[in-house]
Parts: sequence; C-alpha cells; structure tokens
Amino acid sequence: MICILGFIGYKMLVPAPLKGKAFAVKKEDLRDSLSFSGVIDANEKVVLKFQSSGRLTWVGVKEGDRVKKFQGVATLDRESLKKTMENYMNTYLKERNSFENTHDTNRDYEVSGLTSAQKEVIKRKVQDSQSDLENSVRNYEVQTLAYKDAFLYTPIEGIVTRVAVPNVGVNITPAAAEFEVVNPKTLFFSSLADQTEVTRLTEGMKAVINLDAFPDEKIDGVVSLVSFGPKEGESATVYEVKIEMPINNEEMRYRLGMTGDVEFVFEEKKDVLAIPLKYIKGTKNKEVYKLVNGKKEKVGIRVGKEFDGSVEILEGLKEGDVIYDQAN
Repeated sequence: MICILGFIGYKMLVPAPLKGKAFAVKKEDLRDSLSFSGVIDANEKVVLKFQSSGRLTWVGVKEGDRVKKFQGVATLDRESLKKTMENYMNTYLKERNSFENTHDTNRDYEVSGLTSAQKEVIKRKVQDSQSDLENSVRNYEVQTLAYKDAFLYTPIEGIVTRVAVPNVGVNITPAAAEFEVVNPKTLFFSSLADQTEVTRLTEGMKAVINLDAFPDEKIDGVVSLVSFGPKEGESATVYEVKIEMPINNEEMRYRLGMTGDVEFVFEEKKDVLAIPLKYIKGTKNKEVYKLVNGKKEKVGIRVGKEFDGSVEILEGLKEGDVIYDQAN
C-alpha cells in the first residue's frame, strides 16, 4: 500500500514528459536562393578541319602550344593543286581567245543580210562561247579556293588542346584530322536550370561560383545568357545559363571542364527570428505550441516571408522561447 500510494503521489507531483519535438527560437540569417551544378566552358572554342582529303605535309603546332589569331596550323600537299590550278588557268586563256574570235567574226550578224534561221545559229554559237568562257572562270576560282583551303589556320588566339594527327606524310580525311583551339581568356561557367526555376533568372543577375578544384574560393559572376530554347540531348527540359567569370587566367589556373556550383541569391535577411515551417499551425491565423510554465500553450504569431523551409517571426515569440511541433 505504501508503494502504491508513493507512486500515485509521484505521478501527481512530477509532470509527464512533453510529447513532440522541441525547438528553441533563435536568430538566423535567412536566404532566398537557388543553386545549380555546372562546368567551365569557353566562348571562343573552335575545331579546325580541312575541306578535303589529302596528304599532310606540315603540322605547325602540338598540344599545349599557344597560338595567335590567324596563325597557321597545318598544310596539305598543294603541289598537285597548284598544277591543276595552272591547267585551269590555261583553259581559261584558251576559252577567252576562242570567245573573242567568235565574237569578232560574228559581230555584225544582225545587219549582214542573213536569214532569221542563220542569225539564230550564229547567236547560239556566240552564247555557247560565252558559257564556255564563264565555266572556265568558275573552274579556276574553285581550284583557287581548294588551294587556299589546303592551308589551315586558327581564327582565334588561344591554346591548342587537341591535335588528332601530329605526324606528316599521312593521307587524311577532314573528319580524321582535327585541331582544337580554346581561348582561355573567354571562360564562362555553364549551368542548367529546370523549367520551373529558369523563370527566376535574368541576364545581368549576380551569382557566386564555387569550383570543386578551389573549395575555399568564391568567384563573383554575372549572368550573360539565359537560353530561350531548351538544351538538346538532355532527358529533362532544362535551359542553359551562362555566367561570365571576370578572372585573370593568364597562368591557366582555371581550365576547361572544371566542375562546381553556382548560387543565385534573390533576397537575404540577417539576424532575424525564425523557426522551421513545420512548427506553425493553421492556415489563416498562424499559431504555435509554446512552452509556458512547463505546459504547452497555443499562442498566435505573425510571420514574414518563408526562406527555404524557415519562416521569419515578426510577433508572438522572442529569442529563447521553446516551441513544439505537436500538442500533448
């Protein structure tokens, strides 16, 4: 009996433990932001190819070389092309002489008293001679372009990142002999935004880039492009976002293909009272279960904006108050 009475008295004097998860109200820094992963790319990046097949006679670069704008990269055998071009020039000169002779011989056919049928024959003969001359000119021009295209040069300055065929003397096709040049001064950070998130991004917006290669370094960037069309080759509907990186890359510290994250901050509030959203009850009138004299009491609060699962508290709570996510 004494044990039973003692247990009853203990239960009456000692309150039962409160149910639910407790949270101590405190001040926090709240941020409305978006983060995406991405990779470094370059605005000036070219893959150089010959227009035709041929024998490679000169390669003037190797992987890692720095090249200037319009610097030569490689050459195909141009001797045969030169000979063919000279043949076309001779053909042109021959056709020109033939055209002039035909034109001089039949210059006055309109007033020479010939019949209409005879005049038509002479007219067609002059036209054929003119066509032959024009064809010879075109053939020479095409061969001249082929001769020029046998010399490959880079339209941009930069670093040679790939030389598919480094040795001369081999016969190549345009697809097999590729030379890639990247300008390290034109690097940017490329990221992909989902269709539900891209609407919040605009050109000129500031961003902070954090590369995996330099985890303690923050790079301030600016959005230069938010693509209008979705990125091809992706399984979901995503849009490319380009962020310019105002960096000095003379020493090539930052390289093509480096990965990282970019963050866009839309709004930030520092040192404000905030609680997790799950502790707030009600839809129109906001309330929480607050600990008062060892018991939970439902109290009304006034809230501000929600930031990533946390809500700013404007009225009803103070720092140090303890709240619960459920009633007893």
